[in-house]
Amino acid sequence: MADEKNDMTIERSVSDDNFADLKSLDTDAMKLAQMGYQQDLKRNFSVWSVLGIGFSLTNSWWGISAALVTGINSGGPVLIIYGLILMCLISICVGISLSELASAFPNAGGQYFWANELAPRKYANFASYLTGWVAWAGSIFTSASVALGTASAAVGCYQLAHPDFVILPWHLVVAYQVVNAFAFIFNCYGRILPTVATVALYTSLISFFVTLIVVPARAPTHQDAVFVFANFVNNTGWASNGIAFIVGLINTNYAFACLDCATHMAEEVHRPEKMIPIAIMGTVAIGFVTAWFYSVSMFFSMQSLEDLFSTLTGVPILQLYYQALSNTAGAIFLETMIIATGVGCLIASHTWQSRLCWSFARDRGVPFAGFLSHVHPKMDVPIQAHFVSCVIVGALGCLYLGSYTAFNSMVTGCIVLLYISYAIPVTCLLIRGRDNIAHGPFWMGAVGLFSNYILLIWTCFTFIMYSFPSVQPVLPNNMNYVSAVYGVVAFIIAVDWFARGRKHYRGQAARHEDATLLRGQEAVREHDVVR
Repeated sequence: MADEKNDMTIERSVSDDNFADLKSLDTDAMKLAQMGYQQDLKRNFSVWSVLGIGFSLTNSWWGISAALVTGINSGGPVLIIYGLILMCLISICVGISLSELASAFPNAGGQYFWANELAPRKYANFASYLTGWVAWAGSIFTSASVALGTASAAVGCYQLAHPDFVILPWHLVVAYQVVNAFAFIFNCYGRILPTVATVALYTSLISFFVTLIVVPARAPTHQDAVFVFANFVNNTGWASNGIAFIVGLINTNYAFACLDCATHMAEEVHRPEKMIPIAIMGTVAIGFVTAWFYSVSMFFSMQSLEDLFSTLTGVPILQLYYQALSNTAGAIFLETMIIATGVGCLIASHTWQSRLCWSFARDRGVPFAGFLSHVHPKMDVPIQAHFVSCVIVGALGCLYLGSYTAFNSMVTGCIVLLYISYAIPVTCLLIRGRDNIAHGPFWMGAVGLFSNYILLIWTCFTFIMYSFPSVQPVLPNNMNYVSAVYGVVAFIIAVDWFARGRKHYRGQAARHEDATLLRGQEAVREHDVVR
């Protein structure tokens, strides 16, 4: 067992005597070489900028604003207020599970790399391959959802300023493409990304505080505590309030999605085994505080819940701002801050999806791997992976013209697909034995074990319950097509695996051989330097 452990896990410290006395060696790059990878990206990110990327993407209070149209029909204030508490507790467990693995195996591949290291040798390649595809699909769908939320806010502002304007699907698609293209630009220059991430973090927090203060202060009247903490609304058609609450949880779950984002920045920050867990857990903490207090404040300031259901803007939070301020310009200004926050969120999502694609391509997990794994030497970003990912996001936006319901099902799929991508390496960890790997600085022992089981249980729960239709009776135009989304993703994965992946994917054995070769090359280089 000890030999197997030494053979199958990544060493946490340098034991080779050839490395010991070399002061100039980048320790992070050396650890990366032990995993079988070269240092292709510069480590320009600080823990604060990585936190900026992580929180800018998760952006819980923005997620509540963007997805409010779902929550207010499936539970009203009760769903949002208590759903956030529930999702925070679950997200703490998810964050602990991810942080433990990110600390033990700091690699830009994140969950697909962990699955490759932890799965039994016989199944390691397919487990890793499956995880990588599911994670990348989840990131693409997330970017699509953020782009649509931001585009909807922009079009809604125009409608509020022009009451006779009738919003059509193509208006949203055009705005969607503009937002996606605008956010694309910022990920083309590696040097500015840490600054952009930090600015996005401050933009989100400033927007949060401004809204938190202005809306309650200007609201002509305020709701009582019973309305905010005990008012349950069920406009779904489901006879059971419990089912209505569960299908509405997608709203609050969306506010804590994408917690793995920071893990994919592991090769762009120093001491990632410590910094990445800080970023993940910090994202959960800031996310809950901002989202919960924001929600409480907005519900106390609400004037008419019915008007939010029927607003012509299609953006309930914008209607809430208008109710509170009784001023079109003021409501649009606050919504513009939401839009700015959404753009920052989309930039972070583009960073995340491009790093997933690039790192997966290094191991030949996707077609055209040689093209997608290239890092531009001057831009210091995986520009091809970024471009292709954004083109796919743009193409998905066109689906909105055909079916709003199908597009929303794809958005739901992003939540569950990401949970599946977390569950695979965690399952492999439990099968392997938590004490049979070399632990990183962040290791929670029994708390971590409990968190692992909560993550697995929640993944199974969401896979089943989030497939339920959101309203009754079920018609073609309101059906939940997320099962079809799963089917399409599974079909693509199966075709690529049998056509290409099973032969060309660089799995566990090949990568360990490459790691040995890289360590040998480093030893020779260091010997020459010492001599």
